[in-house]
Amino acid sequence: MLDDEEAKELYEKHSVPGAGEVLFQAASANLNPWTEVKVDTKNRERGPMLILAGAKDHTVPHAIANSSFKHERNNEGVTEVVELEGRGHSLTIDHGWREVCDTALEFIKRFV
Repeated sequence: MLDDEEAKELYEKHSVPGAGEVLFQAASANLNPWTEVKVDTKNRERGPMLILAGAKDHTVPHAIANSSFKHERNNEGVTEVVELEGRGHSLTIDHGWREVCDTALEFIKRFV
């Protein structure tokens, strides 16, 4: 979703090598009922939840974000999902970060 120059700049600035264990745990979460990444979707004490997804995100596509939304929608707390058109995976660090902040801020203002 970014031009080569911005993508290289973000990679140099934000790329951090790390263990793949967390990714494998998340990928197998539906198969392992004792997974470390299990989410308590019935937690009555959680606050409002906004799930943001980039429409062109190939790392965590909207289908995954929407699946998270479906798991949370039965919670008594407010849960919303917003798909940001034309956005990829680097939502919060690329040139369009203000759109993400504005979207989140509008959501927060409704509950403060």
